[in-house]
Amino acid sequence: MGNEMQQFKADFFKALSHPLRIGILELLSEGERSVNEIQTILNKEGSAVSQQLSVLRSKNIVVGTKDGKRVLYSLRDPMIVDLLVVARKIFNNHLIDTISMLEELDETERETIVKEG
Repeated sequence: MGNEMQQFKADFFKALSHPLRIGILELLSEGERSVNEIQTILNKEGSAVSQQLSVLRSKNIVVGTKDGKRVLYSLRDPMIVDLLVVARKIFNNHLIDTISMLEELDETERETIVKEG
């Protein structure tokens, strides 16, 4: 894989590396929204939403379409929805692994208490 592709991926994932940006993408995966709608639904300041939308626009992850006086934002590529689903699955797998480790630790502690008791 060439350096250009690696750089693209690094820049792309860097653009996704903010919780508010992820929240915006999850919301836009349901359909296009205005800044005011995003702000209201995510309960965030308009300036914060606009700043994060600017980052996502600069990396061509979202696009804005003028609708009268407002701009409606949408995902540029529907594959972003798939990426968010995969990220959730990875999170769930990590959570399952962590729960399993905690259960093993809990069982080990119980065995130790029984032996000492």
